Amino acid sequence: MRHDENPAIPCDTLITASHVLTQNARREVIRDGAVAVSGGRIAAVGPREALAAYAPAETLSMGRALVMPGLVNVHTHAAMTLFRGLADDLPVADWLHNHIWPVEKMLTPEAVYLGSQLACAEMLAAGVTCFADLYFFSGQTARAADALGMRAVVGEGVLDFPTPSAQNPAEALALSRDLFHRLRGHPRLSAMVVAHSPYAASDATLEACAALAREHDAVFTLHAAEGVTENADSLERTGRRVIPHLHSLGVLGPNCLLAHCVHVDDGDLELLAATGTRVAHCPRSNAKLASGTAPIPAMRQRGIAVGLGTDGAASNNALNLFAEMGCASLTLKLVRGDPTAFPARDALDAATLGGAACLGMPDIGAIVPGHHADLAVLSLTRPNMVPFFDAPSQLVYAATGAEVVLTMVAGRVVYRDGRFPGLDVSALGREVQDMAERLAAHRP
Repeated sequence: MRHDENPAIPCDTLITASHVLTQNARREVIRDGAVAVSGGRIAAVGPREALAAYAPAETLSMGRALVMPGLVNVHTHAAMTLFRGLADDLPVADWLHNHIWPVEKMLTPEAVYLGSQLACAEMLAAGVTCFADLYFFSGQTARAADALGMRAVVGEGVLDFPTPSAQNPAEALALSRDLFHRLRGHPRLSAMVVAHSPYAASDATLEACAALAREHDAVFTLHAAEGVTENADSLERTGRRVIPHLHSLGVLGPNCLLAHCVHVDDGDLELLAATGTRVAHCPRSNAKLASGTAPIPAMRQRGIAVGLGTDGAASNNALNLFAEMGCASLTLKLVRGDPTAFPARDALDAATLGGAACLGMPDIGAIVPGHHADLAVLSLTRPNMVPFFDAPSQLVYAATGAEVVLTMVAGRVVYRDGRFPGLDVSALGREVQDMAERLAAHRP
């Protein structure tokens, strides 16, 4: 018997496609490429010929398609899919006080579970494989993400007034501690600490949240400098702008993820950079609520990690990171009068590598050996994807998310061609519609 000098290398799955977008350090796009997956992680990536030695249990031949890292949504409120389109085109105060908060008071664990399932399905169908969620009954959002096979970081909202799930900050923090206990060791889910904002949480509450996050070496996230009056209100209340005040409380740091940061000045940016604080940029929500545009180029110039978030479906109204990439790039070009302000490459980085950095997950956001096999596959046969010259340009300016034909998380296919394993999405839609109508009936 002749000795085989090149024995077959077993792997779970081999994905082949006309293009593989790696997002590696060289930002390589491999033509006629292949990705080998084993044990839920990337075993190898390269030209199809270079991976010929792999003997997969399953081969996914995707043809004229682009394999890319799964997108990372660093700021959302998943269950707010229940309020999509409930009250649009209104001033923020009217929207919140007269429409959103009254129905939020009626939320139940069942409602959050249903709304979160719908959100997970929506995100998976548009190539999002990981998300960070801030809301109430957060254990139900974790349950929904687990059921659909997503990767998620979830946290219970801590506020200084009663919420649907807690009567006071102490109860909300107890729920947060329980979430850390329940998710410890989970392969795809983890917990974080959430305070709503400096205006909805006292200094003592913010300090307690920061301490809990440090205790668990976890992400601490909150809304900051989103509204046009927040800095003036903070100056009146504390004598400091929002960002310096958070710094004085010991909140800022490498584990801190601030959402929005629209109204920040050079001094604020220097503090964010010096402390290693990260930023979740939510361009469509900021535009819809007329909050303004965050100075993302200035943040990136200072080395601040920036990821993209959708915010909730009540203020967006979609959970689509392709839409966020396009909006981020185009809006910054417009407001700065500079077509180079936030190029497609930077927007794509923010939705992948930037998201991974914001969540402290160095093994997602790129297709490189050893990383989690969290992938999205887009058809390049759709009319809007032809011709194909430059991958970042096509993804940011032409793609809509509807081109996604397959999504994989931890090496498992969790979405393909409109179907989700183990989920009847039509039946779920009917349940969500019924629940949403019941909640909406409680509007004044």
